[in-house]
Amino acid sequence: MIALVIVVVAGPLAGSVAAASGARARVAGWAGAAGAAVALACSVGLLSSQLHHAPLLAWDGYLYVDSLSCFFLFTVAAVTLLAAVGSVAYLSAEEDAGRLTGFQVRLYFIFFGLFAALMLGALETGNLGLLFVLIEASTLASAALVGLEARASALEAAWKYVIISSFGVTIALAGTLFLFYSASGLHLPPDLRLAWPYLFSHSRALAPDSLRLAFLLAVVGYGTKVGLAPMHTWLPDAHAEAPSPASAMLSAALLNTGMYAIMRFLAITRARLGADFPRNVLLTFGFLSIVIGVLFMIRQGNFKRLFAYSSVEHMGIIAVALGFGGVLGLYGALLQTLNHAIAKAVLFLTSGDVALRYRTREAAGVTGLLAAVPLTGGALLLGSFAVLGSPPFGLFLSELTIVRAGFAASGPALPLLLLALLAVAFVAFARTTTGMLTGQVAAAPAVVAAAAVSPGATGPAPPGPAATSTVLAERVTASTAATDTVRPSASPYRGRWTALAATAPLVVGLAALLVLGLWIPAGLDAVIRHCVAVLS
Repeated sequence: MIALVIVVVAGPLAGSVAAASGARARVAGWAGAAGAAVALACSVGLLSSQLHHAPLLAWDGYLYVDSLSCFFLFTVAAVTLLAAVGSVAYLSAEEDAGRLTGFQVRLYFIFFGLFAALMLGALETGNLGLLFVLIEASTLASAALVGLEARASALEAAWKYVIISSFGVTIALAGTLFLFYSASGLHLPPDLRLAWPYLFSHSRALAPDSLRLAFLLAVVGYGTKVGLAPMHTWLPDAHAEAPSPASAMLSAALLNTGMYAIMRFLAITRARLGADFPRNVLLTFGFLSIVIGVLFMIRQGNFKRLFAYSSVEHMGIIAVALGFGGVLGLYGALLQTLNHAIAKAVLFLTSGDVALRYRTREAAGVTGLLAAVPLTGGALLLGSFAVLGSPPFGLFLSELTIVRAGFAASGPALPLLLLALLAVAFVAFARTTTGMLTGQVAAAPAVVAAAAVSPGATGPAPPGPAATSTVLAERVTASTAATDTVRPSASPYRGRWTALAATAPLVVGLAALLVLGLWIPAGLDAVIRHCVAVLS
């Protein structure tokens, strides 16, 4: 068991080792993808073992793996595999086009593997102090990915991310210290006063006032990593500026790791203080995040920022589900976590393909995607429907479960408010993506030039060759300036395997979302029920 735990963390580092050894994008990328596949396989082994065995506890609580840990390990490992395979295609295309140097590519894969390993390690510790250290370390590793392209906007986003996230996690550290203080009356060695299994089993003896403050600070601090409003301000910039596979990791893995930390604090707080106080805190931050996310999705021009604000909204939905509580609320929150992670990984990887082909991240510059690139357009269409909670995808089922939990826990007002906000989000999100998918494909510059000076044109005699070139250039420039759309380039991927790396994560992710919307496997259902028992 301990060997599986170690391999889960070490697997993604294969790409880091290959990149540090000087491998090119394809080699380092495939090494990282192979390591991520091994990590995912080991997480499945841990997941199945937790259905029949007691939680793994070792090293005085510094290593602790239960059903909740395994569920998040599986989710993050699955996202890591999708993003690692997508990284092969994206980074290879950028390196082949000369937009990234070999050094930048190696830097990406080094920090990509380190980022994944730190998040997976954070999910395997039962010590809340070590959890803080690993989450803070993941901030530094992922900041290198955000600023990788070295544009002024990317560097600004990276600094903003580091400063805001580090400040937020420092607040979480204060919450951790107050939790340690609340356990001062327990007859435990100091190193066990931050061990989650011991704190949970002795939660009735914790000092209530200190625990109340600890939970509030933890929600604010780790909520900064999660992207809960109003601590979300780093998130849209970081997601928009990072390479798209890194954006997938930020949205689908990092945010979930922060939510995992909040869940650990939530279980202890509910056991000691009851449901009312944590419920009010989570519902407040949750609904505020949904409102902010939805408002900023309206008329959002940058499609990667649109997806980022959608992540703010969905993290708010998960917080609301935790606030509703009960078996339905907790079950819906966990199912929403898995479905959102897969859907957002698919969307951000799709955005990378769109950005490579159109050389823009503005939705106004993309039209006719379904006609121009049917596979990418189809992935964007289905991914959009999935993330908006449309049937038959998994998010419809998880959001329906959360709404049912709201009716059961608090009456009609809050769940109806949630449904109204989801309806606005649907319209705002679909309005942007529909414009990208439909419409006519922009004409190629050569076609525009030919139309600008047609053989049958009447008027003065044509000027000489030099003047003709100048006139053509001016007319093509004017024609390009008159429209915001850009014609997609030919496939940016060289080689069959690189093109496969671009499409396989999209197909696999969408298939998984469809399966989860139609049928929840018995094993997954049992694991989620075990997680609900852990949190109750």
